[in-house]
Amino acid sequence: MTGLLIKVCGLTRADDLEFCQNTGVDLTGFIFHGPSPRFMEPEQVGLMEKKNELRVGVFVDQGVDEILKTIDLARLDLVQLHGNQDINFCRAIGPDRVIRTFWPEGFTDLQDFQEELEGFSQACRYFLFDAGRSLGGHGRSISCPWLERVTSPRLYFLAGGLGPDNVGNVLELGLTGLDLNSGVESSPGIKDPEKIRQVLKLVR
Repeated sequence: MTGLLIKVCGLTRADDLEFCQNTGVDLTGFIFHGPSPRFMEPEQVGLMEKKNELRVGVFVDQGVDEILKTIDLARLDLVQLHGNQDINFCRAIGPDRVIRTFWPEGFTDLQDFQEELEGFSQACRYFLFDAGRSLGGHGRSISCPWLERVTSPRLYFLAGGLGPDNVGNVLELGLTGLDLNSGVESSPGIKDPEKIRQVLKLVR
C-alpha cells in the first residue's frame, strides 16, 4: 500500500498545514462552502505556504466563474465538487483538475452506480466516494454492501470518517487514496497530528 495517496481535508490552520507538508501528506484540502465549520476564505488560503503537495479546494454550490477565480486566489491544483455538478460543469472547470464526489449510499444497486461513474469518466481526473447522500462531513464510514465490487473507471479516493481506528477496514477496496477529515481531528477544523501520524504509519 506504499503508493496510496493521502489527502487531509478541512484544514484551517497554518500549523496543521505545515505538519501535513512535513510528514508527506500528498494532498491538502480547503473548504470554500460557507455553512461548513471548516470554511476558509480563498485569500486566506492563498497566503498559506505551499510546498510539494497538491492543493485542493472543496466546492458545493458555487458557479464556474467563482470557482475559477478561487483557483487563482487560493493557488489550487485541484477542485473537489460536492454538489450535483454535471458533466459539462466538470469540463468547464477542466477535467484534468476535477475530483468529482459520488455517494454510493444514494444508489439502489451496483449497476446504477457503475453507470453514473462511466458517464463522468472523461470529465474528471479523480473520483471521490463519500458517506451519506449529499454534501460531506458526516463523520461516519460509507455503509454500502456492494462497495467492494465497484470497478471505477477513474482512480478514486475514499472519504467518510476515516481515521486510525477504521482505516484498516478499507485498504483492500482497490482505492487510490484516503480522504481524511473528521476522523483525524480534535474538533472541527483542528487536526490531531498524532491521528494523522498513526494513519500514515498504518498505510505506509
